[in-house]
Amino acid sequence: MSKYNGYMGKVLFIDLTKKTYGEFPWSDEDRKRTIGGKIMAGDILYHHIRPGMTAWDEDNWLVISTGPLTGCGVPSSSRFNISTISPLTGVITSSNSGGDFGLMLKRCGYDACIITGKAESPTRIHITEDDVQFLDASDIWGMECTPAQEALPKGTAKLVIGPGGENKVLYAAVLSGERCSGRGGVGAVFGDKMIKAVTAKGFKHPTVYDKENLVKLCRKWTKTMRNHAISGRQLPVLGTAGLVSPMEARGLLATKNFSDGHYEDFDMISGETLSETKLLRNSGCTTCVMQCTRRCEVDGKDVKGPELEILGLMGANILNNDLQKIIEWNYWIDEMGMDAISTAGTVAFAMELKEKGLWDCGLEFGRNDNITDMIKAIAHREGAGDELANGSRKMAEKFGGMDFAIQSKGMELSAYEPRRAVGQGLGYATSNRGGCHLNAGYLVFVEGLGLDIDNLTPNGKGAICVMFQNLMEAISAAGVCLFTSYPVFPTYVFDHPNAPITKAVTWALPHLGPVLKLVNHYGSIFQISVPLIPHTKAIELATGMNMKLGSFLTAGERGWNTERVANMILGQKPGADRLPRKLTDTLQDPNDPRTKVPLDIMLKSFYENRQWDNGAPTKKVLKRLKIDIPPVSVYPYA
Repeated sequence: MSKYNGYMGKVLFIDLTKKTYGEFPWSDEDRKRTIGGKIMAGDILYHHIRPGMTAWDEDNWLVISTGPLTGCGVPSSSRFNISTISPLTGVITSSNSGGDFGLMLKRCGYDACIITGKAESPTRIHITEDDVQFLDASDIWGMECTPAQEALPKGTAKLVIGPGGENKVLYAAVLSGERCSGRGGVGAVFGDKMIKAVTAKGFKHPTVYDKENLVKLCRKWTKTMRNHAISGRQLPVLGTAGLVSPMEARGLLATKNFSDGHYEDFDMISGETLSETKLLRNSGCTTCVMQCTRRCEVDGKDVKGPELEILGLMGANILNNDLQKIIEWNYWIDEMGMDAISTAGTVAFAMELKEKGLWDCGLEFGRNDNITDMIKAIAHREGAGDELANGSRKMAEKFGGMDFAIQSKGMELSAYEPRRAVGQGLGYATSNRGGCHLNAGYLVFVEGLGLDIDNLTPNGKGAICVMFQNLMEAISAAGVCLFTSYPVFPTYVFDHPNAPITKAVTWALPHLGPVLKLVNHYGSIFQISVPLIPHTKAIELATGMNMKLGSFLTAGERGWNTERVANMILGQKPGADRLPRKLTDTLQDPNDPRTKVPLDIMLKSFYENRQWDNGAPTKKVLKRLKIDIPPVSVYPYA
């Protein structure tokens, strides 16, 4: 058990091969160092992985983890994380979801669950407060995600895979309700282990250290979020789809496999058009105060509608202006159990391969009549779908086109065109799990989609990127949605873009590199609580743990460094922080020499801020962060 409240105090360890289960040792010191969530999972994997290990090894662990705020009544705190070795990238991946499984896992008395081994036949793992059962799942093997969940017992929280996971599509997803753990192919690891589903049912609840004051904090926090320009207005009204129009206006909307940042038919696929013509209602994750999910209709069914990523990547990025088609494709990608970003990015890459005369699978820009069939073919690895199921990097290795395969470390990029937000480009390149906008630090928010700092200058971007990455890592570990970070910037700056204070903030950020460098190097000294970052106070009130801003940022930094060292143990070499040459060497605007990602300049600053040597954390950094230093034979760096 734990001396801290908020946690359940136990980690479940399941061996599929032996069909046994027990408790995995996890101390209060571990809880203090990692908080929970993806940092916890990364630490567990770091102490388990070995050189040469792959996603398909029997002892590749799946780690399903929650945060201390999960289940404690904090707004938007139903998040849980799945981490493992990614079949898509070959390094550690983490995928976050807002489904109800994390809440129920804690009600069963566990903060996390580790799964190792492989079953001999399709299996459902059922977790309760008292035991773990290994049940036959042959009757639902082959089912799409919704029918599979409907066939499982009511009243249980469910994780399921679809045909994509069963057939080991390298970017297969795991679904909890309609919420998707998509990035990096965690669903393929489920499929390799023959796990069709994990269900859980329990009735325990975490105790709260100071319930009265946590309730007061949450009321204030909820009010702030509901009154905020982004979390209170844009997201509830338009969802993330509301970003299509501002992205177009700023040249950020990935178009024709990232050949441009503008799409002339953007309004036909915008959040405004979606709201006016297709929206049935809003919904959202459990415990969420924003309710940003769009509800749309497909074949007479009320289903989860498209987010920004698929609107951009299956719209502008493949030159498709048919909004209803995007809604249908979004539905089918989820039903097949695949990551929408990697599916869409791989489809766009296949289209450019055809345009360049390198490979023709029938997909081409501007044609949309055969994409539904291709989505299903990918999930079942049929015909050309078998190639697309491997992702764009492996396709480029086979057919050519690496310069325009829009991925980093093997993971396809999201819909933000980084040649008009160069800090976002740095984040894509350095993200530990690959080309992810969130693990990147989401600098595009301050480069035009929230604040309006100079989007093309490399100045200060290395320092800002490190700070944002550490902060978002810690927020995720706490068990809350990253959208709760929007109020870090007061709504005043969004409502008054021309006010002197707003202009001062947007001018100053790129010039604060030296100041932010000091924060990045010595963040642990800031033992204060900051009202604009209420996560730290919430952790204190929920757990009784001393958690100030400095220790919060240091935990994020520790998570970042732990994952990076783990990746290098798995074979990632210095120089892996790259982007395709289309983004670094080709101008988006031929008349503006700044419209490409000046990656090498920013990387130098980024590494200085992380105190890394050519992308490798030094032993000095690992010692400062209390990360166990691997032997030289395993980690021959710095």
